[in-house]
Amino acid sequence: MPKRPSYTQQHAQAGLNAKFPEIETWTNQFPGYEIVIDDPEFTSVCPKTGLPDFGVITIRYMPDKRCLELKSLKEYLHSYRSLGIFQENIVNQVLEDVVRWARPVWAEVKGDFRPRGGISTVVVARWPRPKGK
Repeated sequence: MPKRPSYTQQHAQAGLNAKFPEIETWTNQFPGYEIVIDDPEFTSVCPKTGLPDFGVITIRYMPDKRCLELKSLKEYLHSYRSLGIFQENIVNQVLEDVVRWARPVWAEVKGDFRPRGGISTVVVARWPRPKGK
């Protein structure tokens, strides 16, 4: 008898329809430099088990006309604290929102998640996204 998958499509999409706060921006004054932002105390919740996930989120980007305002970014990242969402989806959603609000030349979001059950995860997403799917 085949084993029934314990993770559902609902688990896979959990958290992606959440209402995330706006990330404010301010006008960039200089061209051609990189910004790196770390959140070393990032937390979220596994959508299946309800157990907490801990990690470091690192956002790297080259601003074009807008820079991310840090207090609103902190509030945005804090909105994940009690949200049930997979780690891979966190990284990709943060990237989508950074691009949406700042419209950078390029961006990268890295999630380095602490081990749970002996396994740690590192997820990296980049924009512009590769062509095709």
